Amino acid sequence: MKAKYKGIIYILCAAFCFALMNTFVRLAGDIPSIQKAFFRNLVALFFAYGIMKKEHIKMEWKKGAGWCLFFRAFFGTIGVFCNFYAVDHLVLSDASMLNKMSPFFAIVFSYFILKERISMIQLISVLTAFTGCLFIIKPTFVFVDIVPAVIGLCGGLFAGIAYTMVRVLGNRGVKGPFIVFFFSTFSCLASVPFMIYHYVPMSGKQLVFLLLAGLSAAGGQFGITFAYIYAPAKEISIYDYSQVIFAAIFGYFLFGQVPDRYSFLGYVMICSMAVLMFWHNNRKTPHKI
Repeated sequence: MKAKYKGIIYILCAAFCFALMNTFVRLAGDIPSIQKAFFRNLVALFFAYGIMKKEHIKMEWKKGAGWCLFFRAFFGTIGVFCNFYAVDHLVLSDASMLNKMSPFFAIVFSYFILKERISMIQLISVLTAFTGCLFIIKPTFVFVDIVPAVIGLCGGLFAGIAYTMVRVLGNRGVKGPFIVFFFSTFSCLASVPFMIYHYVPMSGKQLVFLLLAGLSAAGGQFGITFAYIYAPAKEISIYDYSQVIFAAIFGYFLFGQVPDRYSFLGYVMICSMAVLMFWHNNRKTPHKI
């Protein structure tokens, strides 16, 4: 149980760091989302490389894992671009919650990619969570008004695919630090063509905010890693949704943002389904002391 409590503390720290990352991204101001993602991933790249050197992890993978690495990096990169765009154009807590749809998307893609059976409770959770998304997105006939929310939801979708690929890679023995390094390198290289033609000059203050966003993201990655070392995901993953609470606090005090009642209803529906899945995954697991 002490190990589980450590896992909870680490995942709460990770949620705080990721909320802090989104806050710094927003504070960086009017800079293209892809440019922001470049600096975020650049910091993560150096952190991952440092861990690989320390743990003597080679830059190699087993036969057949190359395509999985590519898809993890490709969809993960698009997911980051979408998330940063949503952070810049939505209430901070709304953007965070839409990104937290990734576990539900992971259930769907695990069915198609890993051929894992979807239980009735999982199906109900996914459908209810998507309904909750509609309250956050608030569909309207004015297309321009819903674009940021739809892009934010797409960020969760692509992240769900990327996390499914991480699971495949883990089953094939690919080390976590190398997956992060490959993803970060791919994301930086994918951002370069855009930055060559559309680079926006930044002030020293904006650069500092983006580097702090990268450091926060690295802290979140380390927090998630240590959390799942101490406890399995099914026992502590629910606490990851605390990121939305942290985001709401930062959004209120720094940007004066207050989610409307429909967004709150969407939060309740999505978080309730996360609790339901948490209970479903643990009801047959014996408690160990």
